[in-house]
Amino acid sequence: MIYNSIIETIGNTPLVKLNKLNSGIKGQVLVKVEYFNPGNSVKDRMAIKMVEDAEKEGILKPGGTIIEGTSGNTGMGLALAAIAKGYKCIFTMADKQSKEKIDVLKAMGAEVIVCPTNVSPNDPRSYYSVAKKLNADIPNSFYPNQYDNLSNWKAHYETTGPEIWEQTEGRVTHFAAGVGTGGTMSGTAKYLKEQNPDMVSIGIDTYGSVFKKYKETGQFDENEIYPYLTEGIGEDIIPENVDFSVIDHFVKVTDKDAAIMTRRLSKEEGLFVGWSCGSAVHGALEYAKDNLKENDVMVIILPDHGTRYLGKVYNDDWMRNHGFLEDITFGTARDIIAGRNGNYELVVARKGEKVKNAIEVMNEKSVSQIPVMDNGQVIGSITDNKLLSKIIVKPELKDANVEEVMEESMKFVAMDSTLDVLSSMVDKDKAVLVRDDLHQIHIITKHDILGAITK
Repeated sequence: MIYNSIIETIGNTPLVKLNKLNSGIKGQVLVKVEYFNPGNSVKDRMAIKMVEDAEKEGILKPGGTIIEGTSGNTGMGLALAAIAKGYKCIFTMADKQSKEKIDVLKAMGAEVIVCPTNVSPNDPRSYYSVAKKLNADIPNSFYPNQYDNLSNWKAHYETTGPEIWEQTEGRVTHFAAGVGTGGTMSGTAKYLKEQNPDMVSIGIDTYGSVFKKYKETGQFDENEIYPYLTEGIGEDIIPENVDFSVIDHFVKVTDKDAAIMTRRLSKEEGLFVGWSCGSAVHGALEYAKDNLKENDVMVIILPDHGTRYLGKVYNDDWMRNHGFLEDITFGTARDIIAGRNGNYELVVARKGEKVKNAIEVMNEKSVSQIPVMDNGQVIGSITDNKLLSKIIVKPELKDANVEEVMEESMKFVAMDSTLDVLSSMVDKDKAVLVRDDLHQIHIITKHDILGAITK
């Protein structure tokens, strides 16, 4: 068969059995290998759908420019569409993305603008905001906005879901995929549930992302948000493409577990895949251990290819520096907390409490910073140096309520965050917080990290 252009080869990717990593799990575990798409990722499907729908609606016109914020894979799909159809491309990316992803996009003729990761989505420096501004400034440009463009989930409803149903001959009972923009999970799960309402969908999330708690409580908790390394899944926003009604469960996976599983997929199954593939498989198998029955069939999406992670998860030095190699000892937040031997009490200030009372407690307990709590939720923080500077200028503040002088909250981190990750997050003014397995909140400071390093 002869194709008119490379974009006609998108889709119809194979299902492959896991033969080793699923040891001890009942039922059959299959992976859908999306790197067989021409852009080596699942994002090719929705990229071409967004472009073609924009053309039909007259939004994207001949000679136009496609502008998108991407973690790399969507950019690749859009670049392929642009080459086939004669458009220009400008992509904004967060600086945590791999160099390989940036280089690939440039090789496809795209302009790439790298933006800081550790800023809020509404910050004018964020890759979301920069893309939107470029779209406003450049005539005849199209901003697909993969997060809220519903062509995203529709692409998977029209292609990925039907492929899985046909390939399994309707036997699929469980579907698992990483959730980032939400299109792959939502579109595929929606189609499969329409064929079989009892089909169970498992969304894979990462620590530092809001999805799991939002699904379980309906609460958007900013305390759940903190920097993480895994690329392509998790969010600090709720994209319109995430349809929580078709996602039955969420499983969170650490950066380390994802990275290790990624390498195991390559070594044990011959699947040279990307980092979020490791997240998807680790999380799905954790769920499968306790929930899959003998005749069940689970399908897991493997979103992309390993070539984009050669400098990270497939690089021993990088893995070692991040404490991700299993054969080395590298301390974590869990180790710091375990070292306290249960002898720990979190010092806090509570909403409505007077500043002078908080100062007395800080002096009594010899602590320099404390979280501010309201009904069990962390709403802010107080640090002695900044509080002092405020009271020197305005002495009457000592009789104010703590919420009138508090700063932004300390960030929450995962229990398995390694010391190097913790040290990069604990700056000169702020400690970090962590919830242990019993949901008790702990504070971790520079001194805790130094103490753990010197043990």
